Amino acid sequence: MKFLSLYTPGPRPAGVPPSKEYMAEMAKLIEESMKSGVLVATGGLMPIAQGARVRHAGDEVTVIDGPFVETKELAGGFAILEAKSKEDALQMVRSFLKVAGDGECELRQIMEPGDIPQPCAEGAQETQA
Repeated sequence: MKFLSLYTPGPRPAGVPPSKEYMAEMAKLIEESMKSGVLVATGGLMPIAQGARVRHAGDEVTVIDGPFVETKELAGGFAILEAKSKEDALQMVRSFLKVAGDGECELRQIMEPGDIPQPCAEGAQETQA
């Protein structure tokens, strides 16, 4: 199973870069997780002011340039995780947050082709008979 984790950092002083110790510990966690295969991809997100939201409604497509959410709601990064279960993915997120510090992660399972229910033609024919 694959999961998407969206990380929203807790309040931090503006303009203060992460410490060398923090960066080393995070790099170690990422390297170990990549080598073991539980971390598929990870990345930080650019500031929301550089983003856009695209909305389609009826015949109209609207583009809204960022920023468009409150600062406390901003995702700062993402990770795609490979896990045997939701519980395993939650443990990975807990390990990340121990290093990352204050903040939260939203964890969502990524839908894969086998997860999409297919209409059963035989079952539909049987109910019509």
